[in-house]
Amino acid sequence: MNHTPRYKNASYAGESIRLQNSHFRFDFHKRRTGWGWGEIFNGAGELIAVLDHLGEILLSDQEIPMRMEAVDVVQTEGDFGERLTIQVRSAVVREKLNGTSFSNWIHYPLDSSILTGEVILTLDKKLPVLAISQRFRAQGNLSARYIRGPWLKVGQDSFGAAKDDAIFPGIDWLIGDEWSSGTDWFKDPWAKRWMPHPNKVTAPVMAVSHQQTGIGLAWNPNSSVTGWFNYRRCSPQPVFASPNFLDRRNNHILGLMTPDAVLESQENQVCVEVPLELHPEQQINFDAEIFLVEGSSLEVLTDWTKRHGMPITSATQLELHQALDSIVTAYTGPLWHEGLGFGTAQTPDGIKPCPPRFAAEYLDRFPDAPLAESLKAKIEWCREQTDSLEDSLQDTKLKHIEELLSFQSLDGSFPFDPDGRHYRKDDFVVAREFVEPMGLAGDTALDITILPAIEMLQFANDSGNIRLRDAACKALDHCLQFYRPEGGDFWETPLHAPNLLAAGHAANAYILGYRAVGDERYKDKAIFWIRCLLPFTHLWEPAGKPMLYNTKPCLCSSDWYFANWVRDHVQWEVLETFAQAISLGIKWAEIDTELDWSSYQRAVTVAALRWMVDSKIDNWLPHNIPGSLELFRNGAFDGCFADTHNSVTGNYGGMVIPPDVIAINLLALLNE
Repeated sequence: MNHTPRYKNASYAGESIRLQNSHFRFDFHKRRTGWGWGEIFNGAGELIAVLDHLGEILLSDQEIPMRMEAVDVVQTEGDFGERLTIQVRSAVVREKLNGTSFSNWIHYPLDSSILTGEVILTLDKKLPVLAISQRFRAQGNLSARYIRGPWLKVGQDSFGAAKDDAIFPGIDWLIGDEWSSGTDWFKDPWAKRWMPHPNKVTAPVMAVSHQQTGIGLAWNPNSSVTGWFNYRRCSPQPVFASPNFLDRRNNHILGLMTPDAVLESQENQVCVEVPLELHPEQQINFDAEIFLVEGSSLEVLTDWTKRHGMPITSATQLELHQALDSIVTAYTGPLWHEGLGFGTAQTPDGIKPCPPRFAAEYLDRFPDAPLAESLKAKIEWCREQTDSLEDSLQDTKLKHIEELLSFQSLDGSFPFDPDGRHYRKDDFVVAREFVEPMGLAGDTALDITILPAIEMLQFANDSGNIRLRDAACKALDHCLQFYRPEGGDFWETPLHAPNLLAAGHAANAYILGYRAVGDERYKDKAIFWIRCLLPFTHLWEPAGKPMLYNTKPCLCSSDWYFANWVRDHVQWEVLETFAQAISLGIKWAEIDTELDWSSYQRAVTVAALRWMVDSKIDNWLPHNIPGSLELFRNGAFDGCFADTHNSVTGNYGGMVIPPDVIAINLLALLNE
């Protein structure tokens, strides 16, 4: 069958095979040298991507990459859908040059294929999913600069480098004409992340969307691509370039290769400096799926999560109770300072007469717990110190809300004021003086406008103030245009960087707005924003490094050069998202029923238990407050949890955070 291809960067021998269902079409083509590449179309017949080859190897001493190709293809059908089974071998350059003018002056010694094997392509009967299985065997002792598995050129010979958005989870979230590995939110060398350490990727899916068609490439990050004897095993190494600056071509690259980066110093080597040794009969295996969705890149990741399910974490109710008891022990022990209140001495204002937020519910539910009386006495002391302030606090709150209203712009947004009301640290000053501003005064972003909207909606709900409700809804209306969460962590990160905290705040805010006025747009947007947690969440973990359901706070760096939030996890922000939802009576499992948010909340809470520091275990080091190390060793921080976790080393560090937010989530889980 002849299906003349659109792709012009491959020779065409006039033969094609088609796999097709109502949502997905794959045209497989034959080069003059053999079967070996294909084109992917959506249900409307629009070309979305080109599968450039069935595999490719570049040897250390041979400049020409050798593709996997086949003489024949076997096509079958069944309950599984439609399938192509292809016996492949790598091209032999010497054969290709025979009889040409090059044969007299270029001589490659290889006279047989270095790789042979089988590729199976299976298109699901109904779903727009093409499964790829590649099984290769080495046929000699040689060294390779790379071996490539699935290699997608998205937009090739169709929409080119244009896109609506693109997501490389945990690494990049792009909209419009932004570049991956760009310096928008980083400076070099951190900006270079087209081939990151695999541990930094939070979910094994890469996605690009254009005009409401999204394409994803997914893989098993814990699979073993290759290994030999007692040498190290190589995992799939994702490669992501949008636009394709690697080849400087008008498309986007989504690909898998080996070997993978095992050290940060080995990142971004598409042709590795230390070659991969190959031995006779050594296996090289890739498994992946290419799939299409109607919608954005976020919907690509959402679809993958729906089909594969939220990973399940194990924790019994007894273990949750024990964790809660350990937190109460901390608040009645090292986190209590007689005559001062609760907290830690890590910072000058770290101890205050403020009861932990979980305490009232804990005492109500477990009044006879062993430490209940001790905790109750400490809380009563704190209240004695603050009771006289209660009436003035209400007046202060009203004045604060009125002041918020004065900041609101006519379009409903709130302006960013880095030197005024948004000033928390001097990070903006340092960045502005030494590098460039992280955000411009007067600009706005999702979280900058959503935070005051939440306050106004809560106050309006308590007081019945219609003026505040309408002002808050005007803010929500302004934010309907946004579809990347931005503006959280504004005190130390670029204002428009992709951000988890902004997503969580927005999700809860739109549910408040929906409750207040019943606008269905608000509910839809709330579901969109809660799903925006997915790109920041580790939905897999490498062997030996527990990090399942750890979360990235944002995809950027602090002050351009300091904390690297592509490498490091932060757990308090996702916990605060659900703690806020709990306080507002929001149950995400009942609102977005297509995803298992109950398991998600349970899992991010259980993950946080790994983060809790213990002076008997050397599992934490401070960052910018080195003097606190002695406090840690003396047990002053026992029961707190760490600020950061390094996805490459597996180490915890940074500040210590009081664990009341963990307890809030534990109590909610124990209610289920």
